[in-house]
Amino acid sequence: MRHPPDSKLAEWRASPNVEPRREGRTPDMLILHYTGMASAQEALDWLTTEESKVSAHYLIDETGRITQMVPEEMRAWHAGQSLWAGETDLNSCSIGIEIHNTGHPGKGEEGELPAYPEIQMQAVEALCRDILTRHAIPPTRVLAHSDIAPTRKLDPGETFDWGRLHAAGIGHWVEPAAIGDDRGMETGDEGPRVQELQEALSGYGYGLEITGTYGRGLENIVAAFQRHFRPARIDGRADRSTIETLQRLLETAPRS
Repeated sequence: MRHPPDSKLAEWRASPNVEPRREGRTPDMLILHYTGMASAQEALDWLTTEESKVSAHYLIDETGRITQMVPEEMRAWHAGQSLWAGETDLNSCSIGIEIHNTGHPGKGEEGELPAYPEIQMQAVEALCRDILTRHAIPPTRVLAHSDIAPTRKLDPGETFDWGRLHAAGIGHWVEPAAIGDDRGMETGDEGPRVQELQEALSGYGYGLEITGTYGRGLENIVAAFQRHFRPARIDGRADRSTIETLQRLLETAPRS
């Protein structure tokens, strides 16, 4: 199926892994991923083969080249098992962008998450702004894959510059609160402070139960929050910096 790209910034290569969105749903969410593969070409081939059972609307390679694979009006298969603001069928309400990056080292491997090249980030900015001209996507619904699937995913990771996107009019961001030496809350803690943290994270959109207990699931969600909004230290502990940054986000979140 040949389809003219929705964005003039993109070239077209169709993926077979596509279907109609759920009836009545239009895109109101933008989800950013990294490919986690050795090359952008390998990722493009995988996203456009029926065998993979995955797809995304766009892929941006390390040189800033943009390829569209699924029409924006259609449902791509990029979010997987995920949750945000009580909704689980995020593929039906989102546009997915894969950004080529080899990703976090595997278990037992050395190294760090590679940085995103300047020319690639320029393309990310341009494509996101272009998408936002066509779809009413609130800043608080421009998200990382790790935000919507915090127990499974780490992408696009701590080297991705969300503050830069916000300065370009994309997404929600506040300057992270300074990191101190306080212990914070951690796995095994219980009580009203833990419940308040859970309620605040849930109020922002993260999917979790309000139990008053700091378990591994909450640790993963706090780490995902830090990876997006307080990337200087990602440890899954709810220190004062993490909590203050979350409160600032809640206070500045646009009201619908």
